[in-house]
Amino acid sequence: MSVARHAGARRGAAVALEICAVAALYWGSAEIGLLQQQVRGQVTPMWPPSGIALASLLLRGPRIWPGIALGAFLVNISLGPSFLAVLAIVAGNTLAPVCSYALLRRARFRREMNRLRDALALIFLGAFTGMLVSATVGTGTLVLTGVLDTSDFWPTWSVWWTGDAVGVLAVTPVVLLLRSARWPRDAPPYRWAEGILLLAATVCIGFVETSTTPLLFLGFPLLVWAAFRFGLAGAAPCALAVSTFAIIAAAQNAGPFAGHDLFTNMITLQAFNGSVSLTALLLGAAVNERAQTEREIALACGQLAEMVTRIAASDRRPALGPEMTKGPAPPK
Repeated sequence: MSVARHAGARRGAAVALEICAVAALYWGSAEIGLLQQQVRGQVTPMWPPSGIALASLLLRGPRIWPGIALGAFLVNISLGPSFLAVLAIVAGNTLAPVCSYALLRRARFRREMNRLRDALALIFLGAFTGMLVSATVGTGTLVLTGVLDTSDFWPTWSVWWTGDAVGVLAVTPVVLLLRSARWPRDAPPYRWAEGILLLAATVCIGFVETSTTPLLFLGFPLLVWAAFRFGLAGAAPCALAVSTFAIIAAAQNAGPFAGHDLFTNMITLQAFNGSVSLTALLLGAAVNERAQTEREIALACGQLAEMVTRIAASDRRPALGPEMTKGPAPPK
């Protein structure tokens, strides 16, 4: 009986530690996201905590939802506008990833994301559908409390929804991939050189994106290169980097964001970030699925060749049997 109690206490302590870790990650990523806030100090073009929350649910299960709620509370309590409004926003921020998790579970989503259907499920169920909850609850709360005018509902809602959705599309795949990442010990030197070159190209394009020259489209060839050569493991971090640089450019009113109002910049930015995430996820998942199919075909061919060899060997043995056992001819 005492052993069972000790085991239960250890499990409870482990769950409590996971909840605290999720809350800390949520709060830390929220502080980073708020550096680029656009509406009332709490609505951003990319909300990384939504991606952290969904990835945590996919990795550790629904038992860690209190960590999401605690992290959202710590973030919003200093933003206001009132305690009841904060509780409503926290509820929306918690329910959104939980709904996304439930939808992905129903769609039989695989955390490895080695199928094209997994990428489509994350895009349309995890990001676009699930994040409707947080955007609607949060924006509605700000309007009901008088912080926003009724005419500002849809512009704020669009930024809130796309920010949460882009957070899922950009951050969740990276966190899921980090879980299964392994150091490539057997990689040839030219693959290391190509990876370093891809990293350097990403940094260079980042500087171009944040300059006064409107060259955001240069990120797409980079995404294609990363996806086809490194699969989702290369495309997902590359998409996160390209989107981050675009957000910095929008905050500085540089490049294609210069000379436009906030709403126009948000439409341009969110359309770009959505296109980047869609391109990276779909291409990366398609490449991974093709590689998985090739491995399965190679394994099946190997098993078939082994089976043919065994059959051929078994056919030769009976043919030699009668000659080996044949006795002398009887006398006439």
